[in-house]
Amino acid sequence: MNSTGKANSWLSLLLRDRFATILFIALIASLLLAVLAPWVSPYDPDVQVIESRLLGPSAEHWLGTDSLGRDLATRLLFGARLSLSIGVATALFSLVLGTLTGALAGFFKGWTDRVITGFIDFFSIFPSLLLAILFSLLFGRGVFGIFLSIGIVAWVQHARLVRAQVLQAAEQPYVESARALGISDQRILWRHILPNLWGPILVSVSAQIPSNIMAESFLSFLGLGLQPPHASWGTLASEGTRALRSHPHLLIFPSLALFMVLLASQYLGDWLRDRVSASFKAESND
Repeated sequence: MNSTGKANSWLSLLLRDRFATILFIALIASLLLAVLAPWVSPYDPDVQVIESRLLGPSAEHWLGTDSLGRDLATRLLFGARLSLSIGVATALFSLVLGTLTGALAGFFKGWTDRVITGFIDFFSIFPSLLLAILFSLLFGRGVFGIFLSIGIVAWVQHARLVRAQVLQAAEQPYVESARALGISDQRILWRHILPNLWGPILVSVSAQIPSNIMAESFLSFLGLGLQPPHASWGTLASEGTRALRSHPHLLIFPSLALFMVLLASQYLGDWLRDRVSASFKAESND
């Protein structure tokens, strides 16, 4: 079955799972709202209207306003743009770096494997959030700094997965046949081995996106990530804790948005992992 046929088959399976379908639609809607935020909301996320500060949800301001009179729904939409962008961008960064290093270590072995595995083991010694905090202090608390802080930490797990997969694939008969035909090692790796590992790689990336979103939100919540005037779900939740007792909506709505996106991403990632595993088992049986 070609890739288009597999995609259609998986889509039909997804539509049979009502809960997965609802979460998928909610996730796509969140992405669209984040992308279209400047056109969806009639308010500017940074304009302060002091006389409208700390208003509760109403017809004019669906989710209320914050301590500076800014529309909270608008701030959530623009916060989604940053949180989701950082989550996806850092996952793609770890995809490129982790796939490159893991593939080189698993295929060429020897000193290449020892050097790369040494870096992987070094990063694995420390808790990932602790490393992210240290790197955020090193690179700064702007968008680029938080991107580097999370991306550098996130690549390790992906590299370990790719290395293990390449080590296993390198022992397969089709690799020996390719070598017997005189095909270069570089061509075998990039044209024959890695294309057959797209399933586990895709699952790894899909699992990293919610983890990276959570890491950004956690760092921003602690004040070690994005800083005002940037709005992310973490910074909004941090601002909401200061008025939790008197105006709980400032914390509830950012937390709820983060929870729903993480739930949808995690559930769909698990669903995708199960489908990829079933697909590989079916191919091996054939």
